[in-house]
Amino acid sequence: MTALPHPSFTLTAEAGPGTAHLHLVGELDYETSDELLQHTDRCLAGQPDLTDLHLDCAELRFCDSMGLSTLLTIHRKTTARHIRLHLDNPPPFLERILNTTGVRQLFPQMYASRRTEQALADGRTPPHTL
Repeated sequence: MTALPHPSFTLTAEAGPGTAHLHLVGELDYETSDELLQHTDRCLAGQPDLTDLHLDCAELRFCDSMGLSTLLTIHRKTTARHIRLHLDNPPPFLERILNTTGVRQLFPQMYASRRTEQALADGRTPPHTL
């Protein structure tokens, strides 16, 4: 059975030496979480030299318990491979979810995303950052 694409969620990826950036757009929920997990698995398998995985959440509009569970699963997988996982540009609703559930410290935001860097370089206001 072939999974149908979910119009409420899109994912684009950029890869560089040792890093990968996944840009999440839309709703991360029961219907769409598998897409993120599968893409992350392909990213981990296809880049054996990966040291940093960035999930850019600037355009994420919703995240339910399945979305949070998927983020935690990705955290476990990256930690097991000694890969740093970053949640970049989390919207306020995602910050509330992470803080309320006590898992915020698992997702450091050490570097600005490429979109944030580009916005700053262009003189625009970057997406929400901590």
